[in-house]
Amino acid sequence: MNVLVEACVDSVASALAAERGGAGRLELCDNLFDGGTTPSAGMISAVKATVRIPVFVIVRPRGGGFVYTSDEIGVMRLDIEAAKMLGADGIVIGVLGRDGRIEEEQLRILMTAAGDLAREGGVTFHRAFDLARDQEQALEVLIQCGVSRVLTSGGAATALEGVGAIGALARRAAGQIAVMAGGGVREAHVLEIVQRAGVREVHVRGTRPARTLMQGGRDGIRLRKPLPADEGAWEETDERRIREFVRLANG
Repeated sequence: MNVLVEACVDSVASALAAERGGAGRLELCDNLFDGGTTPSAGMISAVKATVRIPVFVIVRPRGGGFVYTSDEIGVMRLDIEAAKMLGADGIVIGVLGRDGRIEEEQLRILMTAAGDLAREGGVTFHRAFDLARDQEQALEVLIQCGVSRVLTSGGAATALEGVGAIGALARRAAGQIAVMAGGGVREAHVLEIVQRAGVREVHVRGTRPARTLMQGGRDGIRLRKPLPADEGAWEETDERRIREFVRLANG
């Protein structure tokens, strides 16, 4: 049984390393420290021009949960169109409702935007699936909407912990949708996950530390800030604070 390893990458260097290592597909993201968001047009173009294996582009306008407004869905539609024009081989999406179910209406909007990619097996539903309140019901919705595959840890913190649930989902899918195991997959247990779950695709990061070549710098200056402890939280501009800044800055 041939197992496809999908590598999650965020740069040209990582894409090349994954291809040289034998990955069969890439998931291209930005902001992986925040769960992955839509990469830039330049990044998509550069990676597509550099590698020969399929490149699936995540379409996620922000971190912090998967419940989206109509404006955010509009952005996602435009990002799908852009990814298609830039030669993406597939897209990676995920939408949930406030009730913890798949937001079917929004999903169908995105599937329509995907067009030929959807018809050619190029749509993955990402780990938003692991937050769904009822995974069996969620799987049926994905099948009905024509999604090609689902990335899942079986609703657990890691794929190894959820390997039994992943296997159950794979059996239930029965060729109607591919089930790809992902979530904290490491070399020490990837074969165990593949064998126990019976999956033919696994999703990995497989990184090593890297550092800027710049020497020195200034101590005490930090441009990064910690992410919110709440997985469903993010930051938005506060109109009242901006108004106050404008007032104070102008005396």
